[in-house]
Amino acid sequence: VVEYVWIGGDGPLDLRSRAKVLPKTVQGLEDIPDAGFDGFQTNQAPPDCSEVRMKPRALFQDPFRPTGLNLMVLCDCWSPDKRPLPSNTRIMAQQLFDVQPQAEPWFSVTQEYTIFKDGKPLGWPSATARSFGGPTTQLGYPGPQAIDPGPYYCSAGADVSFGRQIAEAHLKACLCAGVKISGVHGQPMPGQWAFKVGTCQGIEMGDHLTMARYLLNRVGEHFGCVVSFDPKPIPGDWNGAGCHTSFSTKVRRIIALAHRSFLTGKGIINLERKHQEHIMAYGEGNERRLTGMHETAHIDTFSWGVGNCMAHIRVPKSTEIAGCGYLEDRRPASNMDPYVVTSMLFKTCCLD
Repeated sequence: VVEYVWIGGDGPLDLRSRAKVLPKTVQGLEDIPDAGFDGFQTNQAPPDCSEVRMKPRALFQDPFRPTGLNLMVLCDCWSPDKRPLPSNTRIMAQQLFDVQPQAEPWFSVTQEYTIFKDGKPLGWPSATARSFGGPTTQLGYPGPQAIDPGPYYCSAGADVSFGRQIAEAHLKACLCAGVKISGVHGQPMPGQWAFKVGTCQGIEMGDHLTMARYLLNRVGEHFGCVVSFDPKPIPGDWNGAGCHTSFSTKVRRIIALAHRSFLTGKGIINLERKHQEHIMAYGEGNERRLTGMHETAHIDTFSWGVGNCMAHIRVPKSTEIAGCGYLEDRRPASNMDPYVVTSMLFKTCCLD
């Protein structure tokens, strides 16, 4: 059995799948045939010409059908006359990475998300919220973060950690599938979690994050919970949800590279020059998150700093000391398109 997974027409979080039973054992990606679906139902084609073709791009084990014979394949979408659909941002990213493959761009992404059940995040009271982020009340609302960061970040205990079973099940699913997941932790808001994918090179980053998101949605089904990638799921004095993206190239990983050249080279200069262009492409609703509060910089003004999680671009202290390493772009929202973000970072820092 092969589960074909693809991105639908309503953005990078519109993840769809269908299973096909193949007549022979699959040895590799080349053994999986193209497939089709009704693109009208996924907002990718008109009803009078609704056929969409899927091309297999990345192969994974199926953690929900746990035998070596059952697989998942991530696909991109094409019209019958072999044109990439507008939703196929993968092909555009691949074309950019192919311009300078010797750069060997490495990425890792920390994906933040919020788990909802019965219309509220896990750990919040059942009553309809009157003022999210207010002081602790008899109904059990958590206290605001500006007064006290709170006990929820990386916490342990049934009174402060909500949704660990889902986060752990997702971790296991990713490991079984072969997704390059590298960490999981609780976030500052009750019911909010994060997982990290990477290090991945080039187009692999988008493939593995997309599959990790799909697996998280599937895990949520088993627990009767909905996963939200909204960048500010709860208004008020609470952290939003981002998709922090770390980036380096082969040159920037060389120890001999001068520290000043690394920090003041064209990468940082171009990131500042193209700040608004990046913001426009970094996810919807990000203005609700990038307010200058809750470990964010304000959306309108570019900033960078060493070890500063209140800056748009964080330079790790280890990078400053060594004079080489990676940068972390903290601007992308949790609902960002990983193919767009990674290829845009690469283009701005390496090609422009």
